[in-house]
Amino acid sequence: MSADDTRTPEQRQLDQRRDRLIGAYRATDGQPRRELTALVDLAAQVAGVPYAVVNLLTSNLQHQVATTGFTGQDSPRGDSMCRTVVDSGEPVMVEDASLDARYSDNPWTTGELADVKFYGSHPLRTPEGVVIGTLCVFDDEAHPVTAESTDGLARLADRVVDVLELELTSRRLTEANARLSQSNERLAHFAGQVTHDLKNPLTSISLSLEALEMDVTDPYLVDTVARARRGVDRMTDMINHLLEFASQGSVPGDDEVDLAVEMETVLDDVAGRVSRDAVEVRDLPVVRGDAVQLRAVLMNLVDNAAKFTEPGEEPDIEVVGTTTDDGLPRIEVRDRGRGVPDDKRERVFAPLARLDKTVEGSGLGLATCRRVIESHGGVIGVDPREGGGSVFWFELPGL
Repeated sequence: MSADDTRTPEQRQLDQRRDRLIGAYRATDGQPRRELTALVDLAAQVAGVPYAVVNLLTSNLQHQVATTGFTGQDSPRGDSMCRTVVDSGEPVMVEDASLDARYSDNPWTTGELADVKFYGSHPLRTPEGVVIGTLCVFDDEAHPVTAESTDGLARLADRVVDVLELELTSRRLTEANARLSQSNERLAHFAGQVTHDLKNPLTSISLSLEALEMDVTDPYLVDTVARARRGVDRMTDMINHLLEFASQGSVPGDDEVDLAVEMETVLDDVAGRVSRDAVEVRDLPVVRGDAVQLRAVLMNLVDNAAKFTEPGEEPDIEVVGTTTDDGLPRIEVRDRGRGVPDDKRERVFAPLARLDKTVEGSGLGLATCRRVIESHGGVIGVDPREGGGSVFWFELPGL
């Protein structure tokens, strides 16, 4: 008689859920896990018996996925002594199972499969509260049940579930990273294609506007063409930011990067927008990472600090290297700009977020910074600066 012939619809539904969980753990595939084998070895020692096993019970089978003292194999669920523990969710410890009404005619006690006397079984309960099997110890001789063996078996059963959960989480993380990597590659490819498709017509428009600028003399037309040129420039800038945002999702390099040297390059690149005299740089460290990506972070933060300077004021920017309490590199870009409200400190790093529409920008600069820093294993944030302004900071792992 199969298990399904005697079980209620509710029990069958629970069996199906148990099957899904056991399938997710993949514990019935291949060779026994080394960690599980070590735990059953320890369980046998704790109980003072020669045999121990991790049993997982699916709808129709008992899977002996790790054993000590004998070679495990699959067997019908109906023959399993441990199914009483799985169904009830309560542990069982008996001195002589052959004298227990629950097990006296079981093939594991009658000699058909084994001649079990001492028997102890503790449920393996998942974080969802589903019992998927047991950690079981047994002997072909009867002997007393002790509090020490009962407690030890319970503790080791929890560790069995921990091993299964850890492996499941690790596998899911690996799969998620693989999907993320594939997604980043697709995003970069898509952004590159879109950039190409958009830049071609923009280049044609820009060239046409340049030709018009040389021909028109009417003040109104001159102003109209100039506004059109500025619109083209803004669109080109936004496309470049979109491409940068997508490409920064790639895995960073792992070189020693002197941020002081990279900062010199940044100051050269922003010289048309920010005077060198407006930026004080000191104590920038050498870190491990990708020079191009980290240079992009510094450029975005300095450019951002300059853009949000109060109208009519000169930028006042400090780029300073410090260390955290744990001794990790911390870089701060301090400005005297408009500041960021407390309730907007997280939102400013969201893609396309523009808190102040009076300042030109795509809303992707800070999102790109976060993307880069987090891909380096670091963190980024913003705090108010004493006396006014903001401190944008990021922390990176040490060398």
